[in-house]
Amino acid sequence: MVALTPTQDKYLPYVLAVALFMQILDATILNTSLPQMAQALGESPLQMQWAVISYALTLAIFIPISGFLADKYGTRRVFLSAIIIFCIGSILCAASQTLDFLIGSRIIQAIGGAMMTPVARLILVKSYPRNKLLTVMNFAVIPALVAPLVGPVLGGYIVQYTSWHWIFLINIPMGIFGFIMGKKLVPALFEDTKRLDWTGFLLFAAAACGFTLAVEFSAQVGRGFYGLLLGLLASLLLGAYIWHAKHRAAPLFPLSLFDIRTFRIGITGNLFTRLGISAVPFLLPLLLQVVFEYSPSQAGWLLAPIAVGAIGIKPWVSKIIQRYSYRTVLVYNTTFMGILIIILAQFNDAAQWMWFIPILTVMGACNSMQFSAMNTITIGDLHGTQTSSGNSLMAVNQQLAISFGIAFGAALLTLLRERLQMDTLTAFQTTYWILGVFTILSGLHFLRLKPEDGRGLY
Repeated sequence: MVALTPTQDKYLPYVLAVALFMQILDATILNTSLPQMAQALGESPLQMQWAVISYALTLAIFIPISGFLADKYGTRRVFLSAIIIFCIGSILCAASQTLDFLIGSRIIQAIGGAMMTPVARLILVKSYPRNKLLTVMNFAVIPALVAPLVGPVLGGYIVQYTSWHWIFLINIPMGIFGFIMGKKLVPALFEDTKRLDWTGFLLFAAAACGFTLAVEFSAQVGRGFYGLLLGLLASLLLGAYIWHAKHRAAPLFPLSLFDIRTFRIGITGNLFTRLGISAVPFLLPLLLQVVFEYSPSQAGWLLAPIAVGAIGIKPWVSKIIQRYSYRTVLVYNTTFMGILIIILAQFNDAAQWMWFIPILTVMGACNSMQFSAMNTITIGDLHGTQTSSGNSLMAVNQQLAISFGIAFGAALLTLLRERLQMDTLTAFQTTYWILGVFTILSGLHFLRLKPEDGRGLY
């Protein structure tokens, strides 16, 4: 355990707090701003999904190597470099004149983000004794609850009253503040490192990109065949990774993790249930602004109840799971979330906005309970070295689910509008129906859990 100075002991958690706030704010602030950004870049608002997907996908690809880089080059150097890369990416995003340039800039941003938050979390784990870690972490993750509440509203007001460029430029003062804090507070921690599994990293990254592009191309007129080819290629790459992992002593993600039943069920459920859930925060602001003609700030306020519900349920999550079990909570909660998504498909008039508030508040509470339960049951039975690799794979899986979910939702919308010639409102409603039914069906996967699974993980 590293010896911290009194100043470091008191203020080091703020470093993770700032890093989390920057990353999550940047991920959530964009959703309400996409229609105005699309207009400025000469694109359709319904074709802007790659501005979000590129960020989530890059996070998923680069998170696995963040710990290796921190161990080899030192936590302070990697963390400070991550903030610099994130800020450079933010400046490039603000300077973008085309969607392609914006996507490239978001990738640079995400490379910084992929090292920034995981390394900050790693610093706390290595710097504090176990008996203080829960308190430190609980304080540090408060911004993770606040940022989703602030992001959509702030993004709406920024694009309505100033310019969309400021969505990215507000990262710069926060980045400077984080850099100064990091330079003063972050200890330089090193660990003996094994050689990184670069072959596994490249195979896994290529497969993840291939699957995402396959979903995107499959919905485009004249590109369905390319989508099929990409899907087959990605499947082959994933198979190649599995073969590689079986024959390597220290693979990027050990296949032995999947020998643990609760991890196997949890990681798969995490992926599939998030597909429908992840598409909603992307699709809903588009529906409100493109179809119902809400202003960006109005759309931002209507998304705020999701975060309010998520924060409000937090104190009750453990009590609910303890009473009903992980299996019961995950099966019923996933089903209920699917029903809520289907309810969103019933809205056909901008004047119905009052009904959005209770529905989205409940949806936010269900999301919070779902993610807490899934994350805990996934890693609860891991021990020793499995904990680190399992936690890393779970973080990667979450980001992949976000990118797949947004790609899936956007692909459905495009398919319904361009191939089936539906009007935009009907296409949105049908998309919500499909996502809702898919979410309900994905909840059946948690029936594989036993009633006693997770007992004691409260």
